[in-house]
Amino acid sequence: MSRPNALGEYLRARRELTDPADVGLPVVGVRRTPGLRREEVATLAGVSADYYLRLEQGRDRNPSPQVLEALARVFRLDEAATQHLLSLSTARPAPARRPRREVVPVGIRQLLDAIGLPAFVENRMFTVLAANPLATAVSPSIRPGINRLHSIFLDPAARDLYPDWEQAVRALVAGFRTSVGSDVDDPRIVQLVGELSLASDTFRRLWARHDVSALAGGTMRVNHPKVGMLELRREKLPITDSGGQILAIYHAEPGSATARALDALLPPTSGETHRGTAPDTGSA
Repeated sequence: MSRPNALGEYLRARRELTDPADVGLPVVGVRRTPGLRREEVATLAGVSADYYLRLEQGRDRNPSPQVLEALARVFRLDEAATQHLLSLSTARPAPARRPRREVVPVGIRQLLDAIGLPAFVENRMFTVLAANPLATAVSPSIRPGINRLHSIFLDPAARDLYPDWEQAVRALVAGFRTSVGSDVDDPRIVQLVGELSLASDTFRRLWARHDVSALAGGTMRVNHPKVGMLELRREKLPITDSGGQILAIYHAEPGSATARALDALLPPTSGETHRGTAPDTGSA
């Protein structure tokens, strides 16, 4: 069985998505393939066409950082995408580990109970491990054991919550790429990506783009069936020594209509985290 070629696949995807006009190349006639040609990438990066071909084909998996940074400039990658590209050449297979149950730290569970804002914890595969009642009130799919990629792509009710669904799923897939990094051959990730690719043409198209984005805060809109449109800020905070767990918190502008709507959604007996039973997903 051939080894996965994450570096080559990423380079090919970015090459096909780069418009020749964006890098100053004249477009004459009809091109048979999308994006840049391999020889054009090689010339712009200052390497030989044969060497670049070896990178795409996986025959050379350890180019120098200087070469990768030159390719990043050709593809006009931002900082997050450049770091992702660099990581693909230095990754080494991790030793086999027995899957174990992921446990959310006690202090983080207490924070979920006390924070008074929609908040939850997910692992690096975007499976929810713990959530407070207000987070579940904002979106029923935010509960332990639910994978948010599964939900947003395959659950029509979840899709209806997002008026900017195309933008939301594109950002989610790019964040997932960043979260799993070079571990795309992990059997759990292979299974998840395979299931979503078979069930969703949109996921398959977005996954093939190899977009990455920083796991950082942002804005989102939720069309809630009970309280109407919510304009939310989203913060993502890494939990140290947790194997990649992320604490996600939603909040609104103080005094805004969304802040009042969140107050209305707050369950009367709120104060206990939805603990559930996290799946045996391994120490991601």
